[in-house]
Amino acid sequence: VDFWQPNSASLIHQNATVDVHAKQNDTQDLHARFKLERIKYRVFISNLQKEIEKQTGYRSSRKRRSESQYDYEVYHSLEEIQNWMFEMNRSHPQLVTMFSVGKSYEGRPLYVFQLGKRSRPQKKSVWIDCGVHAREWIGPAFCQWFVKEALSSYKYDSVMTRLLNQLDFFIMPVFNVDGYHFSWNTDRFWRKTRSKNHKFHCRGVDANRNWKVKWCNEGASSHPCDDTYCGPFPESEPEVKAVAKFLRKHKERMKAYISIHAYAQMLLYPYSYKYTAIPNFNCVESAAQNAVAALYSAYGVRYRYGPASTTLYVSSGSSIDWAYRNGIPYAFAFELRDTGHFGFLLPESLIKPTCAETLRAVKAIASGLLKKCNTEKNRFPYI
Repeated sequence: VDFWQPNSASLIHQNATVDVHAKQNDTQDLHARFKLERIKYRVFISNLQKEIEKQTGYRSSRKRRSESQYDYEVYHSLEEIQNWMFEMNRSHPQLVTMFSVGKSYEGRPLYVFQLGKRSRPQKKSVWIDCGVHAREWIGPAFCQWFVKEALSSYKYDSVMTRLLNQLDFFIMPVFNVDGYHFSWNTDRFWRKTRSKNHKFHCRGVDANRNWKVKWCNEGASSHPCDDTYCGPFPESEPEVKAVAKFLRKHKERMKAYISIHAYAQMLLYPYSYKYTAIPNFNCVESAAQNAVAALYSAYGVRYRYGPASTTLYVSSGSSIDWAYRNGIPYAFAFELRDTGHFGFLLPESLIKPTCAETLRAVKAIASGLLKKCNTEKNRFPYI
């Protein structure tokens, strides 16, 4: 079976809920085995192919031509997202700068937006990346939604206006460009990058296990065929290396790092690799609490929040641990909707509510950066 939640068999523990995706030919055997072992189970999606086609088929290709008609409530292919980025860059020169931080394994540019009023050169900054794991399509959908909302509500929404005046946002709509492209054209449930391995026929590395912080320890696999493969060495993936280099270069001004994932309805912060509390725990916990409350205020959707290790599971080589260790005091990973009914196939009808509520949470985190946090007993950082 293909593990959806958790993403590796090694993370299953007693009385846990596990989401798996099985091939049609294997389902009868699986049913029989569950009955034999007295494992309670439910089928959420009986015809996966039909659901996939709903999101990549003809219906979704409507209204995609110009920016004024760009449909933010459907999923978009990599080419469409990149064309949209060029269009946004062209039509909003006063607030948007588009650049590339490097190239992917397959040679695709790694595009990033800088969003904000050009008032002074060294403003406090927030980094947001989406699409680290290829199959989590709601991620890139959120990054696009955030950009649209930021640009269209500037000067009309007082909070967004203040944020863009006082902060710079660096937005990377698709981190794992090769994997995302592959998930559209070949395997909808592909997770990793697409780098080749010389010893095995298996391709790709988990881009969220490839960072240089407790690399390839607990919660990561050293086997190239596993979904949580940590890679041959830290920053082996050009995508990870490029982003790490950019963040290192700008770490003086980078105050928050936010990575958008799916699914589980959680807001996670460091540490991922150990159970110890971070030095500025009070400030980060309070920011998470405010963000989750803001998210809840939209549609009453509940998110759990806390350190990644205790709230989700232990993992090493993650981007939030790396960002935190490199002096970014607020490092968060969102796991967006849902909790398993649709899993990675979140219907397009849920893009709008999911993005709208997440926007509230991100605005809450960013607004908190403009205030001094007083709940902190210790000064950050010493890790």
